[in-house]
This record gives sequence, structure tokens and C-alpha cells, in this order.
Amino acid sequence: MKFKVSAELGYDVRSSSTIVLNIHALRTAHQTILSESLTISPAIDAEELTNITTENRFVRLDIPEPGNYNIRYEAVVDNCFEVRSYAEYSETPLGSIDAGVFVYLNPSRYCQSDKLYRLAENTFGKIKGNYNKVVAITRWIHQNVEYLSGFSNSETSAYDTVTQQAGVCRDFAHLGIALCRALTIPARYFTGYSYMLIPQDFHACFEAYIGNQWLLFDATRLAPLNGLVKIATGRDAADAAIASIFGNVFSINTKASCEMFENEPFVPVYYPPSVYDAYTYS
Repeated sequence: MKFKVSAELGYDVRSSSTIVLNIHALRTAHQTILSESLTISPAIDAEELTNITTENRFVRLDIPEPGNYNIRYEAVVDNCFEVRSYAEYSETPLGSIDAGVFVYLNPSRYCQSDKLYRLAENTFGKIKGNYNKVVAITRWIHQNVEYLSGFSNSETSAYDTVTQQAGVCRDFAHLGIALCRALTIPARYFTGYSYMLIPQDFHACFEAYIGNQWLLFDATRLAPLNGLVKIATGRDAADAAIASIFGNVFSINTKASCEMFENEPFVPVYYPPSVYDAYTYS
């Protein structure tokens, strides 16, 4: 499945500053970048950096002079969608989990799994099988947390979301991650471009580590799982922010788009039924 993605970012820079952007599509075994371009106006030097652990792709912009700066990223990405029976996934003992996965069992800034242990254990602890637990978590969040655009802010955590019972996609993702970790299921944050998301924007959901692979879940049900183009993963949104700003800078424009590149048959999958898994991007 081929998608054309784009991002437009505008900044009012008041003094010499640095901006680190995280808008490039990720290269994985299931996602191939066929072409891409980055345009910055007025022109300044840009350095691409790759996170050694997550392979997230960052672009560092060192801006020497004040002014308005506009960045546009475009790419054509080919990715694939797998539907497999959940019965194929066996439980993975902690002793055999890869060392790089263990970090996704720990509480993090926005995902205080230690504070949500009793809720997770009382609500989902008796469900057999980690896959079934994550499906139940995703359904519970969708049924008990209201999606309200603009409700939360950059300080809202999973604990806040479960008490306020409202939030946006990043809050739904953080809560899913925290509840999974509370049940000793590794989980991580996922951000990407999203086909058929209305209105178009960057979208956040989460991945759970089941059967020695990362599976995607989205409690918002706002975007098809098979219509996402992966940008980054991390412990939470702090690791996968679209932009990290260092200096006197104000955002004046943010747009994201994801469209089909060719007229291919597309059947949207918004939520994994109990007999199937989610899309794996890793």
C-alpha cells in the first residue's frame, strides 16, 4: 500500500535557536520510503540524526537569525498490512525478552504505570492471555474516555486522563501504555501520519509487545490501523515529539497530510477483532 505524506511547519523565531524535528517517515522491515524531500525557507543547514535505540529520524535546525521559517516534508511510502490469527501468539517469558524491550515495562513521565497497578489488575488481571488483555484495555479506554479535541495539554499524563475521563489521541495512547505496563506487558508510544483521519493531523496510538513482536492498537478508533505511516516510537510522547524547541520560538503553523499514492483497493481496519491482531510496523 503506497501513501503520500506531507508535513508543513511554520515558526516565528525571535532569537538564535535550535529546533529538532521528528517528521520523517521511519524505515522498517514493513515500511519502505520510495522518495522524500525536505524544504526549508529561508534556507538554512539541516542535519539528520538517527536515534541508536529506536532508529527514529530527527532533523536538527540551527537557526542563526530571527525571522519566520517554514519547513515542508514530503514522502512516498510503501508499507504492508498483516492479518494473522491471535492464536499464533504465545506468551513471552520476561527472561527471554530482548534487553531493548525492558525499558518499555517501566513507568515514564506520562505513563505512570505504578500508580495504575490496582486499576489494571482489578479490571484486566483475570483475563487470560496478554493479547486478550490488551484488546480489553483498548476497548475499555474507548468506552470510558471521551475524545475531546483541545481538552488536554503537554502536561497531561495517563493518571490525569483516567481521572478526568477525557483527552485526545496522545492521552488515549498514554493510558493504554500505562495499563499494559502495569500488567507487565511492554508497551510503547507510536506517532505517525494517518490516512482517512478527519481532520488531517499527526496521530498517536500505542504498540504492545506480544509474541516477540510489536502490535499496534488504537483506542480512539478514529483512524484505520492499516492506513498509518510510522514516524517514531518511544517510551511516551516525550520521546516522539514532532518538534523539540530550544530557544525563543513560537509555532505559527502545523499541518499534516496522508493520501493514497495510487488507486489501490483499501478496506479500512479501525479496530482489531478478537480473532486478529493489529498491524505490525516494526
